[in-house]
Amino acid sequence: MKVYNCIKDFKPVPNAIVTIGNFDGVHLGHRAVFQKMISDARETGGQTVVVTFHPHPALVLNKNAGSFKFINTLEKKIERIEAIGIDHLIVIPFTKKFAELSSEQFIKEYIITVLHPVKIVIGYDHHFGKNRRGSFELLLKLGHEFNFQVEKVEPFIKDGITVSSSKIRKLLREGRVEEANKLLGYEYSITGKVVRGNGIGRTIGFPTANISIANEYKLIAANGVYACRVFVNDEHYLGMGNIGTRPTINHGELTIEVNIFDFDRDIYDETITIAFVTRMRDEKKFDSLEALKKQLANDKENTLKLLNAN
Repeated sequence: MKVYNCIKDFKPVPNAIVTIGNFDGVHLGHRAVFQKMISDARETGGQTVVVTFHPHPALVLNKNAGSFKFINTLEKKIERIEAIGIDHLIVIPFTKKFAELSSEQFIKEYIITVLHPVKIVIGYDHHFGKNRRGSFELLLKLGHEFNFQVEKVEPFIKDGITVSSSKIRKLLREGRVEEANKLLGYEYSITGKVVRGNGIGRTIGFPTANISIANEYKLIAANGVYACRVFVNDEHYLGMGNIGTRPTINHGELTIEVNIFDFDRDIYDETITIAFVTRMRDEKKFDSLEALKKQLANDKENTLKLLNAN
């Protein structure tokens, strides 16, 4: 997949099938749009073009932007879109000046003039342009005028739930990762660099890799103990992770750490990915390190049973 950080760098491709959106979750609903584009491109001998924005418009326009968090970083979003099989991804820098473009201006000046689409595919609830006034109806009108097709993909329903990024964010904030993962179509994950902790985990037989998150807008799931899969240099391990403040040792600050099973390597300063499978229990304070050690042994047994059954 070719990635463009400036739309002017894009050179027209034959029979461009285009979509537009933020695609934060790259969830099952988004994937339905992408798969429709891929199917259409195969039929027409065309190529797929996804147009997205960075930073997310909420960070530029929303007064409460500091509290807005995202399921995927830009890097992870690009990685997930590429894995689906999209040909081209254009990342448009979102600024306050760009936000002043009317929906019609945006489609004419950016999409039609530069991309020359033969078809635009959008999700059922997609709106664009200033004040989000752009709609499916506007695209139909412009499609008739400029000779391109428009198709709206209906909502993706999973287990009776209409899939959306906002619903997935809510589930993750509540620690309901299993439900969130079903709507995502993959396991929610956190990627970060391994940093030094206080070493207490090693003294009680459960050494952990503590990770630092570079992106302050990454959504962190609810505090608790989780069954996890851990990816270190493309190698896959099982483990149990903890998101929280380590109340037994009066740590206070939020930490993200994982005990990687059957693993004994120095990985300080390396980047790892923790995929969260199930929330096993709440984080809680124990009366002693010995009591914590006993609980962790229990947690490991339960985690292995669950992960090996999946």
